[in-house]
Amino acid sequence: MQKITSEMLIEKATELLTNGTVSTVLGWKKGECDYDVSPAEFKSVEEVKNEFIYNDFSAANLSKYLIKRTEKVHGQALVFLNPEKKILVFLKPCDTYSFNQLLTEHRLDRESVYAVGVQCDGMIDIEKVKKIAGDGILSVDCSGEDIIVKTLYNDDMTIAKADVLAERCVNCKSKKHVAYDELLGETGEVIDSNRFDEVEKLEKMTADERFAFWQNELSKCIRCNACRDACPACTCEKCVFDNPKSGVENKSPANSFEEKLFHIIRAYHVAGRCTDCGECSRVCPQNIPLHLLNRKFIKDMNEFYGDYQAGAEVGSRAPLVNYTTSDIEPGEVFDRGDEDA
Repeated sequence: MQKITSEMLIEKATELLTNGTVSTVLGWKKGECDYDVSPAEFKSVEEVKNEFIYNDFSAANLSKYLIKRTEKVHGQALVFLNPEKKILVFLKPCDTYSFNQLLTEHRLDRESVYAVGVQCDGMIDIEKVKKIAGDGILSVDCSGEDIIVKTLYNDDMTIAKADVLAERCVNCKSKKHVAYDELLGETGEVIDSNRFDEVEKLEKMTADERFAFWQNELSKCIRCNACRDACPACTCEKCVFDNPKSGVENKSPANSFEEKLFHIIRAYHVAGRCTDCGECSRVCPQNIPLHLLNRKFIKDMNEFYGDYQAGAEVGSRAPLVNYTTSDIEPGEVFDRGDEDA
């Protein structure tokens, strides 16, 4: 399988800008370090050639950044922008599920977007690299099969990519692109991954053990809102946590476990709509495994209502928004084979 390079994406973006197919490009831009890669908007071929980058640190899910660029709010009405001025967006397989879900929720104008699917072989977690290589990283070369790390204190260090893959890539749910206008590289298949293994470990804990686990994790929260801001499912024009009249706008010093309010409410708000893209955990500066909350809900819905993958198809209705007479009744306990289920 051919490795997709930054040059391939630059060539495609240049082509589409030059022939007028698109007027704007959504991609990634390198910061001060090799691993400091952030979402970015490019308006010209010159900007693309000078600043665009795609590598194993281009982890950001760009579907979220399409929302404000394909719509505007006129009074209370949603007005889509000029479809003649298309936006080029590069989407990895997992990103396409979020893209479809946003289309289902009418948060994107499909005619305003030119989507290019990009083959993905997994993204690297820089925190895992630091645990192996130590501090003072000068450069990270991920162009080959393994990655080469240079630090202030050591000679070049070779690390197997498999040892530093991001958690969501280790437990990738799908290599299949479910939406695109054009494809770079190959598309794969839905994967029978082990992504619910950690959830099952939590389920086997006692109620007190689970509470202690989440109290320890969520109490690290500094309420920076990075999880919410990066989440493709969080698209409300006005979030309840930004409403000064809600009483929950700011982090409260009165309760050391106040964070349960923010994260549990947010998890419920995206239940049935979360595509398990893992952006919440990726951007968390405190390294809280927030994706486990969402996976717990996904796992429960699969067991209660049958397998469902948000974003697999445009227009599909999540189990929580459909009612059937066979729905599980409130108060029923689903038997998972352990005492505390």
